[in-house]
Amino acid sequence: MTQKNPDGAARGRLMGELSTASRRYMASYALFNQALADHLGLHPTDLQCLNLLDLEGGPVTTGRIAELTGLTTGSATRLVDRLERAGYVTRERDTHDRRRVLVACVPERMAEFGALWARAGAAWASMIDSYADEEIALLTAHMQRTVELSAAQVEQLRAGDFDA
Repeated sequence: MTQKNPDGAARGRLMGELSTASRRYMASYALFNQALADHLGLHPTDLQCLNLLDLEGGPVTTGRIAELTGLTTGSATRLVDRLERAGYVTRERDTHDRRRVLVACVPERMAEFGALWARAGAAWASMIDSYADEEIALLTAHMQRTVELSAAQVEQLRAGDFDA
């Protein structure tokens, strides 16, 4: 890691710029997510659930969906209901434990979903391609740490432990 700048005023300006850029970045992604969800006729949370299900690589329980999304199991069940009505997932009995129901992605619909992500991601890939390997590694590390921090903050918010 690079050593911190000892100039407090310069550091303060940089932190201010970072805060502004970060807020704009998060808002732009939320708006992009909403537009993409609207395009697919989905709720934004449902869209991100599909993204997370694709990363899971196989059928999961509704409880796992609740864990992935930070939703209650009741809300996760309603989310699965919506995705099932939209044709993106099916429910199937676990072949090893008939008491469990697994949520599985519909391959054809996920292929359509993947193709849309690929079209949207092409511009991102082009932009990222202009970065040096070290910059990409920094961005990746930042994103991984952001995911961990966000998960902890979601948990705090849902538990009511997040003071305003």
